[in-house]
Amino acid sequence: MLTEALQRLADGRGGVIGVEPGLVVEPDPSWTPVAELLREPYPLLDGLIDETAGRWNAPRHVGAALFWKTFAYWHTLPMALGWALDRRVPIMRLPETYFKPSGAGVTIAATRVTWDSGAGAIREALAESQEPLVQAISARAKVGERTLWGSTAEALAHPLTAVVPGDYMTLLREIGRPVDGLVEPTDDGYFRRTCCLWITLPDVEPCGSCCVLRPRHRPAA
Repeated sequence: MLTEALQRLADGRGGVIGVEPGLVVEPDPSWTPVAELLREPYPLLDGLIDETAGRWNAPRHVGAALFWKTFAYWHTLPMALGWALDRRVPIMRLPETYFKPSGAGVTIAATRVTWDSGAGAIREALAESQEPLVQAISARAKVGERTLWGSTAEALAHPLTAVVPGDYMTLLREIGRPVDGLVEPTDDGYFRRTCCLWITLPDVEPCGSCCVLRPRHRPAA
């Protein structure tokens, strides 16, 4: 069910998608283990941060936030969709996960996927595969961890509004920290409570979910 939904998403985007629809690949030299991003002294991670910053003529911390927004979205999306479709969650273990540059920014897949169920499985996957990267990016580029986790929170919410309908607020609440509380629902969508830092670039429009667009709540009279 999930892989069919991912294939439909890929077809609708002209094949430009940041996760292999089948989730599993036999990696050739174009693929890099995600674990290499955590290899000290972090030359690969630093290079990707610097490349993203250079592409947008952005400060390094903004490049780091934008790189993470892309990576986190595609890594998280299959888990969000799996939860929404039938509560079956695909888990890409860190040692088995690979990525490569693509038209979507990056494309992610794994040599093996295990299946679990429920929001608790997503919580554990985020702790294993995303938390070390969030900590490393935050330390290397001086960008707040809460800012980075805001992009993961949006990566759980957006697919359940744009791809497969799902109660993303329930999902975020069941996962708990560090993503719960970073997205606020509205009548026709949601707003982030942290900024992905895209808006700090010159001559850009804010994302539709940008926290700067959140209406200010007036105190009760």
